[in-house]
Amino acid sequence: MRRDHEQEFEEFFETTSSRLLTAAWMLTGDGHVAEELVQEAMARTYARWGRVRRGNPAAYTRRTIVNLHTDRWRKRRREVLTDQVPDRATSDDPMSVDLVRALSRLPRRERECVILRHYLDLSEAETARTLGVGVGSVKKYAMNGRRTLRDLLREGNTSHV
Repeated sequence: MRRDHEQEFEEFFETTSSRLLTAAWMLTGDGHVAEELVQEAMARTYARWGRVRRGNPAAYTRRTIVNLHTDRWRKRRREVLTDQVPDRATSDDPMSVDLVRALSRLPRRERECVILRHYLDLSEAETARTLGVGVGSVKKYAMNGRRTLRDLLREGNTSHV
């Protein structure tokens, strides 16, 4: 990679990685998985930087994170549920934990729409392009997701995730 491209990517990484990591954490509810998703997405962005840099590299990386998350979700769907609680670190901020727990209770598409629209501030059209769905679907998923989140957070129904 050319030196000027290398510097561009470093700047891109510095300005976007923390926000993408938070979005990935909200998608997954697991800090370690979120880190893996962002690392893989950044590696893929870096590998295609010569082409991606001329467009919208943040959009490309977000799409990659969502696709990687979807792939993990599809593989995990086949897992057997258990009563045992996994060993995981939690945040000291109860609101953050409650929000992530509530997000994890949403269906996958609703969770993705809520995070892309309201955390990453994407437009409905950008969210639709990122997820590969229609704008009407984004509106429906986001509306349903917000309603469910509001109810879960108001009632405190996030402890039985």
